[in-house]
Amino acid sequence: MTQTVAHTFRSDPRVGAARRQLLDVLAEHQAKLVGVRPAQTSLRSSYEQAIERFGGHRGGALFFPYLGSGMGRGPLVELEDGSVKYDFIGGIGVHYFGHGHLELTAAALDAALQNTVMQGNLQQNRASARLVQTLIDIACRGGADLGHCFLTSSGAMANENALKLAFHKMAPAQRVLAFRGAFSGRTLALARITDKPAYRVGLPRTVAVDYVPFFNPKRAQQSTEKAVATLKRHLERFGKRHAVMIMEMVLGEAGFYPGDRDFFLALMRVLKEAGVPILVDEIQTFGRTGAPFAFQHFGLDEYVDLVTVGKLTQVCATLFAPAFKPAPGLISQTFTAATSAVFAAQTILERLEGGDFFGPDGRVARLCGRMRDRLEAIGRRHPREA
Repeated sequence: MTQTVAHTFRSDPRVGAARRQLLDVLAEHQAKLVGVRPAQTSLRSSYEQAIERFGGHRGGALFFPYLGSGMGRGPLVELEDGSVKYDFIGGIGVHYFGHGHLELTAAALDAALQNTVMQGNLQQNRASARLVQTLIDIACRGGADLGHCFLTSSGAMANENALKLAFHKMAPAQRVLAFRGAFSGRTLALARITDKPAYRVGLPRTVAVDYVPFFNPKRAQQSTEKAVATLKRHLERFGKRHAVMIMEMVLGEAGFYPGDRDFFLALMRVLKEAGVPILVDEIQTFGRTGAPFAFQHFGLDEYVDLVTVGKLTQVCATLFAPAFKPAPGLISQTFTAATSAVFAAQTILERLEGGDFFGPDGRVARLCGRMRDRLEAIGRRHPREA
Protein backbone atom coordinates (compact mmCIF):
# COMPACT_ATOMS: atom_id res chain seq x y z
CA MET A 1 0.00 0.00 0.00
CA THR A 2 1.33 3.40 -0.99
CA GLN A 3 1.89 5.76 1.94
CA THR A 4 2.87 9.38 2.29
CA VAL A 5 6.29 10.34 3.56
CA ALA A 6 4.54 11.92 6.55
CA HIS A 7 2.92 8.61 7.46
CA THR A 8 6.17 6.67 7.23
CA PHE A 9 7.89 9.33 9.36
CA ARG A 10 5.24 9.14 12.08
CA SER A 11 5.46 5.34 12.00
CA ASP A 12 9.24 5.35 12.41
CA PRO A 13 9.98 3.51 15.69
CA ARG A 14 12.70 6.02 16.53
CA VAL A 15 10.08 8.79 16.63
CA GLY A 16 7.88 6.76 18.94
CA ALA A 17 10.77 5.92 21.23
CA ALA A 18 11.93 9.53 21.47
CA ARG A 19 8.38 10.66 22.17
CA ARG A 20 7.94 8.16 24.99
CA GLN A 21 11.29 9.05 26.51
CA LEU A 22 10.46 12.78 26.57
CA LEU A 23 7.10 12.13 28.22
CA ASP A 24 8.70 9.82 30.80
CA VAL A 25 11.30 12.43 31.69
CA LEU A 26 8.62 15.11 31.94
CA ALA A 27 6.52 12.95 34.27
CA GLU A 28 9.59 12.30 36.40
CA HIS A 29 10.16 16.01 36.95
CA GLN A 30 6.46 16.81 37.36
CA ALA A 31 6.41 14.36 40.26
CA LYS A 32 8.51 16.87 42.21
CA LEU A 33 5.47 19.17 42.38
CA VAL A 34 3.62 17.70 45.34
CA GLY A 35 2.16 20.78 47.01
CA VAL A 36 2.36 24.49 47.64
CA ARG A 37 5.78 25.88 48.49
CA PRO A 38 7.23 29.39 48.96
CA ALA A 39 9.53 31.23 46.63
CA GLN A 40 13.27 30.61 46.74
CA THR A 41 15.04 33.54 48.37
CA SER A 42 17.76 33.59 45.71
CA LEU A 43 15.18 34.00 42.92
CA ARG A 44 12.85 36.52 44.53
CA SER A 45 14.61 39.74 43.49
CA SER A 46 15.14 38.78 39.84
CA TYR A 47 11.54 37.54 39.69
CA GLU A 48 10.12 40.83 40.94
CA GLN A 49 12.27 42.72 38.44
CA ALA A 50 11.03 40.49 35.61
CA ILE A 51 7.41 41.10 36.64
CA GLU A 52 7.93 44.85 36.68
CA ARG A 53 9.81 44.84 33.36
CA PHE A 54 7.14 42.72 31.67
CA GLY A 55 4.39 45.05 32.91
CA GLY A 56 6.28 48.03 31.50
CA HIS A 57 6.75 46.37 28.13
CA ARG A 58 3.09 45.44 27.79
CA GLY A 59 1.89 48.90 28.84
CA GLY A 60 0.24 47.83 32.08
CA ALA A 61 0.88 45.69 35.10
CA LEU A 62 -0.17 42.04 35.07
CA PHE A 63 -3.53 41.47 36.77
CA PHE A 64 -1.79 38.88 38.97
CA PRO A 65 1.99 39.19 39.50
CA TYR A 66 2.69 35.67 38.31
CA LEU A 67 5.12 34.36 35.72
CA GLY A 68 5.11 30.60 35.24
CA SER A 69 8.27 28.58 34.83
CA GLY A 70 6.61 26.31 32.27
CA MET A 71 6.23 23.40 34.68
CA GLY A 72 2.95 22.29 36.17
CA ARG A 73 1.09 19.24 37.40
CA GLY A 74 -2.69 19.24 37.43
CA PRO A 75 -3.78 22.16 39.65
CA LEU A 76 -0.20 22.95 40.71
CA VAL A 77 1.89 25.55 38.88
CA GLU A 78 5.54 26.40 39.42
CA LEU A 79 6.44 30.09 39.07
CA GLU A 80 9.76 31.55 38.00
CA ASP A 81 10.60 32.40 41.61
CA GLY A 82 10.53 28.70 42.45
CA SER A 83 7.24 28.88 44.34
CA VAL A 84 4.40 26.46 43.65
CA LYS A 85 0.78 27.56 43.80
CA TYR A 86 -2.66 26.13 43.19
CA ASP A 87 -4.35 27.42 40.05
CA PHE A 88 -7.94 28.30 40.89
CA ILE A 89 -8.43 30.31 37.69
CA GLY A 90 -7.69 27.82 34.93
CA GLY A 91 -7.06 30.55 32.40
CA ILE A 92 -10.71 31.61 32.88
CA GLY A 93 -11.87 28.33 31.45
CA VAL A 94 -8.90 27.41 29.24
CA HIS A 95 -6.98 24.78 31.22
CA TYR A 96 -9.76 22.20 31.44
CA PHE A 97 -7.44 19.27 32.21
CA GLY A 98 -5.03 21.22 34.39
CA HIS A 99 -1.34 21.85 33.83
CA GLY A 100 1.17 19.54 32.20
CA HIS A 101 -1.39 16.97 31.07
CA LEU A 102 0.69 14.29 29.36
CA GLU A 103 -1.83 13.54 26.60
CA LEU A 104 -1.87 17.20 25.60
CA THR A 105 1.91 17.37 25.78
CA ALA A 106 2.07 14.32 23.51
CA ALA A 107 -0.29 16.06 21.07
CA ALA A 108 1.93 19.15 21.12
CA LEU A 109 5.00 17.01 20.40
CA ASP A 110 3.24 15.48 17.40
CA ALA A 111 2.30 18.98 16.23
CA ALA A 112 5.89 20.18 16.59
CA LEU A 113 6.89 17.56 14.01
CA GLN A 114 4.52 19.00 11.41
CA ASN A 115 5.75 21.19 8.58
CA THR A 116 4.09 24.43 9.75
CA VAL A 117 3.86 26.19 13.09
CA MET A 118 0.50 27.71 12.15
CA GLN A 119 -2.43 26.39 10.17
CA GLY A 120 -3.33 29.12 7.77
CA ASN A 121 -5.09 30.87 5.01
CA LEU A 122 -4.09 29.16 1.76
CA GLN A 123 -3.02 25.76 3.09
CA GLN A 124 -4.24 23.81 6.07
CA ASN A 125 -3.23 20.31 6.98
CA ARG A 126 -5.39 17.25 7.49
CA ALA A 127 -5.60 17.84 11.25
CA SER A 128 -7.68 20.99 10.72
CA ALA A 129 -10.11 19.18 8.43
CA ARG A 130 -10.47 16.41 11.00
CA LEU A 131 -11.10 18.90 13.81
CA VAL A 132 -13.82 20.69 11.82
CA GLN A 133 -15.57 17.37 11.17
CA THR A 134 -15.39 16.43 14.84
CA LEU A 135 -16.90 19.74 15.98
CA ILE A 136 -19.73 19.47 13.44
CA ASP A 137 -20.47 15.89 14.45
CA ILE A 138 -20.69 16.82 18.13
CA ALA A 139 -22.77 19.94 17.50
CA CYS A 140 -25.31 18.22 15.23
CA ARG A 141 -25.90 14.99 17.13
CA GLY A 142 -29.07 16.32 18.77
CA GLY A 143 -30.60 17.62 15.57
CA ALA A 144 -29.03 21.07 15.28
CA ASP A 145 -28.56 22.28 11.71
CA LEU A 146 -24.93 23.37 12.02
CA GLY A 147 -23.33 21.89 8.94
CA HIS A 148 -20.47 24.35 8.61
CA CYS A 149 -17.52 25.22 10.86
CA PHE A 150 -14.90 27.95 10.51
CA LEU A 151 -11.85 27.73 12.78
CA THR A 152 -10.13 30.73 14.29
CA SER A 153 -7.51 31.52 16.90
CA SER A 154 -9.62 33.47 19.41
CA GLY A 155 -13.11 33.56 20.85
CA ALA A 156 -13.47 37.20 19.89
CA MET A 157 -12.83 36.36 16.25
CA ALA A 158 -15.26 33.46 16.44
CA ASN A 159 -17.95 35.87 17.65
CA GLU A 160 -16.91 38.50 15.08
CA ASN A 161 -17.24 35.94 12.30
CA ALA A 162 -20.66 34.88 13.58
CA LEU A 163 -21.82 38.51 13.60
CA LYS A 164 -20.52 38.97 10.05
CA LEU A 165 -22.48 35.93 8.89
CA ALA A 166 -25.64 37.22 10.54
CA PHE A 167 -25.27 40.77 9.19
CA HIS A 168 -24.45 39.40 5.75
CA LYS A 169 -27.59 37.27 5.62
CA MET A 170 -29.90 39.81 7.23
CA ALA A 171 -28.70 42.95 5.41
CA PRO A 172 -29.64 45.76 5.69
CA ALA A 173 -30.55 44.91 9.32
CA GLN A 174 -27.76 46.13 11.60
CA ARG A 175 -28.98 46.01 15.20
CA VAL A 176 -28.00 43.35 17.75
CA LEU A 177 -29.94 41.95 20.69
CA ALA A 178 -28.06 40.74 23.78
CA PHE A 179 -28.61 39.99 27.45
CA ARG A 180 -27.96 42.52 30.17
CA GLY A 181 -24.68 41.56 31.79
CA ALA A 182 -23.43 39.96 28.56
CA PHE A 183 -19.77 39.56 27.69
CA SER A 184 -18.90 38.97 24.04
CA GLY A 185 -15.29 40.09 23.71
CA ARG A 186 -13.07 43.15 23.46
CA THR A 187 -12.92 44.00 19.76
CA LEU A 188 -14.52 47.28 18.69
CA ALA A 189 -17.80 45.58 17.82
CA LEU A 190 -17.85 43.14 20.71
CA ALA A 191 -16.93 45.78 23.29
CA ARG A 192 -20.12 47.58 22.24
CA ILE A 193 -22.19 44.42 22.79
CA THR A 194 -20.50 43.56 26.09
CA ASP A 195 -22.65 45.14 28.79
CA LYS A 196 -19.81 46.82 30.62
CA PRO A 197 -19.27 50.51 29.75
CA ALA A 198 -15.79 50.54 31.32
CA TYR A 199 -14.60 48.19 28.56
CA ARG A 200 -15.38 50.72 25.80
CA VAL A 201 -14.31 54.06 27.24
CA GLY A 202 -13.03 56.22 24.40
CA LEU A 203 -13.96 53.70 21.70
CA PRO A 204 -16.12 54.70 18.72
CA ARG A 205 -19.68 53.46 18.37
CA THR A 206 -19.92 50.47 16.08
CA VAL A 207 -23.07 48.34 16.33
CA ALA A 208 -26.38 49.33 17.94
CA VAL A 209 -27.35 47.00 20.79
CA ASP A 210 -30.65 46.43 22.58
CA TYR A 211 -30.54 44.56 25.87
CA VAL A 212 -32.93 41.98 27.28
CA PRO A 213 -32.95 41.10 31.02
CA PHE A 214 -31.59 37.68 31.93
CA PHE A 215 -33.24 34.87 33.88
CA ASN A 216 -33.76 35.21 37.63
CA PRO A 217 -34.21 31.77 39.26
CA LYS A 218 -35.84 33.36 42.31
CA ARG A 219 -38.54 34.84 40.11
CA ALA A 220 -38.54 32.42 37.19
CA GLN A 221 -41.93 33.12 35.66
CA GLN A 222 -41.82 36.87 36.28
CA SER A 223 -38.30 37.25 34.87
CA THR A 224 -39.24 35.21 31.81
CA GLU A 225 -42.32 37.34 31.19
CA LYS A 226 -40.28 40.51 31.66
CA ALA A 227 -37.61 39.34 29.21
CA VAL A 228 -40.19 38.37 26.58
CA ALA A 229 -42.00 41.69 26.97
CA THR A 230 -38.72 43.61 26.64
CA LEU A 231 -37.75 41.61 23.55
CA LYS A 232 -41.13 42.25 21.91
CA ARG A 233 -40.82 45.98 22.59
CA HIS A 234 -37.42 46.08 20.89
CA LEU A 235 -38.69 44.14 17.90
CA GLU A 236 -41.77 46.33 17.57
CA ARG A 237 -39.83 49.56 17.95
CA PHE A 238 -37.17 48.76 15.35
CA GLY A 239 -39.17 46.64 12.93
CA LYS A 240 -36.96 44.38 10.79
CA ARG A 241 -33.69 46.03 11.80
CA HIS A 242 -32.33 43.31 14.12
CA ALA A 243 -29.79 41.04 12.44
CA VAL A 244 -29.22 38.63 15.36
CA MET A 245 -29.61 37.98 19.07
CA ILE A 246 -26.48 36.75 20.79
CA MET A 247 -27.14 34.54 23.83
CA GLU A 248 -24.98 33.14 26.57
CA MET A 249 -26.56 30.09 28.19
CA VAL A 250 -24.68 30.99 31.38
CA LEU A 251 -23.71 34.60 32.05
CA GLY A 252 -20.04 34.66 32.95
CA GLU A 253 -18.74 38.22 33.26
CA ALA A 254 -21.55 39.32 35.58
CA GLY A 255 -21.15 36.25 37.81
CA PHE A 256 -22.03 32.68 36.90
CA TYR A 257 -25.78 32.78 36.35
CA PRO A 258 -27.26 29.83 34.44
CA GLY A 259 -30.38 30.26 32.35
CA ASP A 260 -33.38 27.97 32.12
CA ARG A 261 -34.85 25.93 29.27
CA ASP A 262 -38.31 27.50 29.48
CA PHE A 263 -36.75 30.97 29.64
CA PHE A 264 -34.68 30.42 26.51
CA LEU A 265 -37.54 28.71 24.70
CA ALA A 266 -39.86 31.64 25.32
CA LEU A 267 -37.35 34.07 23.82
CA MET A 268 -36.31 31.82 20.95
CA ARG A 269 -39.88 31.26 19.79
CA VAL A 270 -40.43 35.01 19.63
CA LEU A 271 -37.19 35.45 17.69
CA LYS A 272 -38.05 32.67 15.24
CA GLU A 273 -41.46 34.17 14.60
CA ALA A 274 -39.82 37.53 13.95
CA GLY A 275 -37.19 35.96 11.67
CA VAL A 276 -34.25 37.03 13.85
CA PRO A 277 -31.31 34.56 13.84
CA ILE A 278 -30.06 33.13 17.13
CA LEU A 279 -26.35 33.11 17.93
CA VAL A 280 -25.33 31.07 20.99
CA ASP A 281 -21.99 32.10 22.48
CA GLU A 282 -20.42 28.93 23.91
CA ILE A 283 -16.90 30.28 24.25
CA GLN A 284 -17.03 29.69 27.99
CA THR A 285 -19.79 27.10 28.42
CA PHE A 286 -18.59 24.38 26.04
CA GLY A 287 -17.76 21.25 28.01
CA ARG A 288 -19.05 22.64 31.29
CA THR A 289 -22.69 21.54 31.43
CA GLY A 290 -24.51 18.23 31.16
CA ALA A 291 -23.75 18.02 27.43
CA PRO A 292 -20.82 19.14 25.27
CA PHE A 293 -22.73 22.28 24.27
CA ALA A 294 -24.94 24.15 26.71
CA PHE A 295 -27.64 24.52 24.05
CA GLN A 296 -27.73 20.70 23.99
CA HIS A 297 -27.95 20.62 27.78
CA PHE A 298 -31.06 22.82 27.60
CA GLY A 299 -32.51 20.91 24.63
CA LEU A 300 -32.49 23.88 22.24
CA ASP A 301 -30.89 22.18 19.22
CA GLU A 302 -33.65 23.02 16.73
CA TYR A 303 -33.50 26.75 17.47
CA VAL A 304 -29.81 27.63 17.08
CA ASP A 305 -28.49 29.19 13.87
CA LEU A 306 -24.93 30.07 14.81
CA VAL A 307 -22.75 28.82 17.67
CA THR A 308 -19.30 29.87 18.78
CA VAL A 309 -16.93 27.71 20.80
CA GLY A 310 -13.52 28.20 22.38
CA LYS A 311 -11.46 28.36 25.55
CA LEU A 312 -11.08 24.69 26.58
CA THR A 313 -10.96 23.66 22.89
CA GLN A 314 -7.76 25.74 22.42
CA VAL A 315 -8.87 26.42 18.83
CA CYS A 316 -12.00 28.56 18.57
CA ALA A 317 -14.70 28.09 15.95
CA THR A 318 -17.91 29.43 14.47
CA LEU A 319 -20.47 26.77 13.59
CA PHE A 320 -23.36 27.83 11.39
CA ALA A 321 -26.35 26.57 9.45
CA PRO A 322 -26.18 26.25 5.64
CA ALA A 323 -28.47 29.27 5.28
CA PHE A 324 -25.63 31.43 6.63
CA LYS A 325 -22.98 30.20 4.21
CA PRO A 326 -21.07 33.39 3.30
CA ALA A 327 -20.00 34.86 0.02
CA PRO A 328 -16.28 34.26 -0.74
CA GLY A 329 -13.97 36.52 1.22
CA LEU A 330 -16.41 37.54 3.95
CA ILE A 331 -14.58 35.51 6.59
CA SER A 332 -10.92 34.62 6.11
CA GLN A 333 -7.64 34.94 7.94
CA THR A 334 -3.92 34.39 7.58
CA PHE A 335 -3.65 32.30 10.76
CA THR A 336 -6.35 29.81 11.72
CA ALA A 337 -4.53 28.62 14.84
CA ALA A 338 -1.24 27.12 15.94
CA THR A 339 -0.74 23.55 14.75
CA SER A 340 -0.14 22.55 18.39
CA ALA A 341 -3.53 24.03 19.32
CA VAL A 342 -5.24 22.08 16.52
CA PHE A 343 -3.70 18.82 17.73
CA ALA A 344 -4.54 19.63 21.36
CA ALA A 345 -8.14 20.46 20.42
CA GLN A 346 -8.61 17.09 18.73
CA THR A 347 -7.16 15.28 21.74
CA ILE A 348 -9.41 17.21 24.14
CA LEU A 349 -12.56 16.49 22.12
CA GLU A 350 -11.71 12.80 21.88
CA ARG A 351 -11.07 12.63 25.62
CA LEU A 352 -14.38 14.38 26.36
CA GLU A 353 -16.21 12.06 24.00
CA GLY A 354 -14.58 8.92 25.34
CA GLY A 355 -14.80 9.79 29.02
CA ASP A 356 -17.60 9.86 31.55
CA PHE A 357 -18.10 13.62 31.46
CA PHE A 358 -21.68 14.33 30.45
CA GLY A 359 -25.19 13.34 31.42
CA PRO A 360 -26.98 13.56 34.79
CA ASP A 361 -24.42 11.26 36.41
CA GLY A 362 -21.37 12.41 34.46
CA ARG A 363 -18.21 13.88 35.89
CA VAL A 364 -19.29 17.47 35.25
CA ALA A 365 -22.54 16.90 37.16
CA ARG A 366 -20.72 15.15 39.99
CA LEU A 367 -18.20 17.97 40.37
CA CYS A 368 -21.01 20.50 40.24
CA GLY A 369 -22.87 18.67 43.00
CA ARG A 370 -19.75 18.41 45.12
CA MET A 371 -19.00 22.13 44.82
CA ARG A 372 -22.61 23.05 45.56
CA ASP A 373 -22.72 20.82 48.65
CA ARG A 374 -19.46 22.23 50.02
CA LEU A 375 -20.47 25.86 49.42
CA GLU A 376 -23.85 25.30 51.03
CA ALA A 377 -22.09 23.73 54.05
CA ILE A 378 -19.86 26.82 54.35
CA GLY A 379 -22.98 28.99 54.21
CA ARG A 380 -24.57 27.04 57.03
CA ARG A 381 -21.45 27.34 59.17
CA HIS A 382 -21.18 31.08 58.53
CA PRO A 383 -24.73 32.42 58.19
CA ARG A 384 -25.04 36.05 57.21
CA GLU A 385 -25.75 38.31 60.15
CA ALA A 386 -29.06 40.13 60.11
